[in-house]
Amino acid sequence: MKPGFKVVIPARYGSTRLPGKPLLPIAGKPMIAHVCERAQEAEPDAVVVATDDDRIFQAVSDLGIQVVMTRPDHASGTERIAEVAELCGWSENDIIVNLQGDEPLIPPAAIREVATALACQTQAGIATLAAEINEPEEIFNANAVKVVLDKDGYALYFSRAPIPWERGAFSQAGGKPSGAMPYLRHIGMYAYTVNFLNRYCQWVPSVLESVEALEQLRILWHGEAILVKIVDEIPAAGVDTLEDLQRVQRLLR
Repeated sequence: MKPGFKVVIPARYGSTRLPGKPLLPIAGKPMIAHVCERAQEAEPDAVVVATDDDRIFQAVSDLGIQVVMTRPDHASGTERIAEVAELCGWSENDIIVNLQGDEPLIPPAAIREVATALACQTQAGIATLAAEINEPEEIFNANAVKVVLDKDGYALYFSRAPIPWERGAFSQAGGKPSGAMPYLRHIGMYAYTVNFLNRYCQWVPSVLESVEALEQLRILWHGEAILVKIVDEIPAAGVDTLEDLQRVQRLLR
């Protein structure tokens, strides 16, 4: 039997590089419509868009998708999702997948995988995804977040740096990994229980997350476990720039 879960899509109008991003047209529909369709294809119990903008609220309402108006002062999408859970009266054990509103190419299978991974264990209140890195250059790319796991698949640490650091292989310029263990790239999709979200919103940001600019390090800092499900490939990148938008438009045209 498939576990039940809900998908919440945080969608903001303000974007430094691409203003009004969720409403930009792709193949005759606003981008947020494509994201909602991917979410529905994952067959969740509910799909809810969370926004603080009247234009997005109206556009999503016109699509027949549930949309919730949230406060404008949230520091992150995670906090916005916690407010949605409270407004909707969801129970503490309900599972919510956080799907970003700029991911029109996300595979529905990935949405199901992260929700199922969380439901099938009891040690963590949050799960996320990772995939093996096949290109050595990516290990040294600071924009590719790496993760190291323990023997049971829970995160030990996330970093923009190459982790683990192979002293023998990397001690010289141009050194390449030995292949003794796989390098994993973090995929920024999360599933949480409502209970976890309520705890998360009470924590202050940590120095560690500020240094690496990685919000998930707040969770490890406060001693909570993060389950990491390894998938076969990294999903196509989301839309952050005009070039990204044009790439997605070509693929979905």
